[in-house]
Amino acid sequence: MIAYVVNPFPEAGVLDDFWRRAWGGPPLDNYDQVLKRSLAHLGAMDGGRLIGFVNIAWDGGVHAFILDTAVDVAYRRRGIASELVRRGAELARGQQMQWLHVDFEPHLEGFYRACGFGPTAAGLMRLSP
Repeated sequence: MIAYVVNPFPEAGVLDDFWRRAWGGPPLDNYDQVLKRSLAHLGAMDGGRLIGFVNIAWDGGVHAFILDTAVDVAYRRRGIASELVRRGAELARGQQMQWLHVDFEPHLEGFYRACGFGPTAAGLMRLSP
């Protein structure tokens, strides 16, 4: 049974292991500092194993942002990412956020539309190579 946990603050080794399974590489250095500044983050757990994750960042005001939605490759296509996003939206709403933003690559548009996100015009500037 999958359990969903708010602010699990996974240890560096646990997060590193998950990140490699989900993204194919390590997380950013000092990702724990990112989580400390976030509105919240959620983990999906199968027993003691982290199998899904989403970070909810915010601007200090009324805007929250879905970041780093990921699920272990062995657990994909089971609704875990959708449930993480749904719970993240619920959590942000409960914290009086008025807007929830997400940026995504084109192949993820259907997923985020199914989660309730509408289209917006936005821009993106790459700051590093």
